[in-house]
Amino acid sequence: MAESSDSLQKERKMTSGPNFSASVVRKSAAAANIPPANNSMKMMSFENKQRRPNRIHRRSVSVSSTDSYSSASYSDASYSSDDEDGGLNPREKEQSNSSGQSDFCIRNIKLSDFGRREIEIAEQEMPGIVLLRKRNHNEKPLEGARIVGCTHITAQAAVLIETLSALGAQVRWCACNIYSTQNEVAAALAESGYPIFAWKGESEEDFWWCIEKCITYPAWTPNLILDDGGDATHLMLKKYPSIFNQLKGIVEESVTGVHRLYQLSKAQTLSIPAMNVNDSVTKTKFDNLYCCRESILDSLKRTTDVMFGGKQVLICGYGEVGKGCCQALKGLGAVVYVTEVDPICALQACMDGFRVVRIEESIKIIDILITCTGNKHVVRREHLDRLKNGCIVCNMGHSNTEIDVGSLRTPDLTWEKVRTQVDHIVWPDGKRITLLAEGRLVNLSCSSVPSFVLSITATTQAVALIELFRAPFGRYQNDVYLLPKKMDEYVAALHLPSFDAHLTELTDDQVKYSGVSKTGPFKPHYYRY
Repeated sequence: MAESSDSLQKERKMTSGPNFSASVVRKSAAAANIPPANNSMKMMSFENKQRRPNRIHRRSVSVSSTDSYSSASYSDASYSSDDEDGGLNPREKEQSNSSGQSDFCIRNIKLSDFGRREIEIAEQEMPGIVLLRKRNHNEKPLEGARIVGCTHITAQAAVLIETLSALGAQVRWCACNIYSTQNEVAAALAESGYPIFAWKGESEEDFWWCIEKCITYPAWTPNLILDDGGDATHLMLKKYPSIFNQLKGIVEESVTGVHRLYQLSKAQTLSIPAMNVNDSVTKTKFDNLYCCRESILDSLKRTTDVMFGGKQVLICGYGEVGKGCCQALKGLGAVVYVTEVDPICALQACMDGFRVVRIEESIKIIDILITCTGNKHVVRREHLDRLKNGCIVCNMGHSNTEIDVGSLRTPDLTWEKVRTQVDHIVWPDGKRITLLAEGRLVNLSCSSVPSFVLSITATTQAVALIELFRAPFGRYQNDVYLLPKKMDEYVAALHLPSFDAHLTELTDDQVKYSGVSKTGPFKPHYYRY
């Protein structure tokens, strides 16, 4: 993306080098002090140019893809199949790339060319993370970092992985979801020499084996974790506590993983600092809202071909994800109901024009049921029994626990496979519902999501890793922290040039009046946006 000189000058003034101040870091309730001023990003420099990747005309057309890091995938198409490799589990195959390296385990290395094209497409829509890479490539702020990553292996995640490597880090990567890996992207990364342990359709045993392969490697001890769901953190803490205690920190981006970290902190069993990226402004207000607003429609259309006009839709939860889903479906003419436990969110839903109900009040009339709470068993068997024939049921929350899918695996119900990630559940009386992705994240498993939004999230993760890695001893205690406001603003500023956006600069009189620096932070830590 081209950058105008005016916008760059104003951005530089805003970001100031960026010699960030961490005076607004928020901590969990257990933490006593705000960390001192932050100089860990001082090596990050600014350059004016960005490489424009070659235009790619070919795009995947798969109907099933990934998670909050997603694009259309070749993995379900004819480019890759179990028949091609004899149906072998990747763990049973001897694999090597064109350079003879074999430190990886993926579905099919032959898909690397397709994966590289997917990554190049993603880069075109991820200006912030690409700009972060370009500006700081020479300084190598992550030199010496050894990162275990457990996220979705998608084209957008690949851009993050290659950025961390370009900034000096060594990485080993696995998937946080058994369905979200794009096999062609994993192949492209393996072909480029990255230790990738992931393939679409892993078993539960495969899943934990892949994480373990990333943690345990001869003559290589990790010092950072980038986690999505807390599984790498959980396994390392449980099986390899000596390695865990030597970490410089954890960066976690999911509701589930953050919840686990706060539990550890409350129990005083968290022995290292952790950064809660999930609740950073640049994650919550962009990934959770804008990404889900677009991807929910894509997910439902790809899997069911449903028309939304006039449909009765129940959305459980009115947080940022729920808000995005409600806006999207209302815009296409659906009649939307909301369930909530939080009176503040319920009031917001009412004032946005949605009727707030209990699930029991609307369960018999709805055509589509979507969960967005991040909680457990929000939709249970007694609710599913009362749904009308043909109702579509799916989950947009992080975990696969919101819908009690286990209660549907009983002898009286029949499961019929319709297509990838689409099942009919048939009752004895002939009633059937359509369950998407077996209750897992529907946008991660069944659709694509906007690369631009994921650029914001990936940049936030990279900045958090740099902060934890470069922070002097004692700045962060063994607790859970929010990303400093100044860094949130820096991440946002990196994405403004792609819109040719020009920030207004405060005058000296305005600075004196408001007490706000010309370079930020512009809002107090408690500001909600």
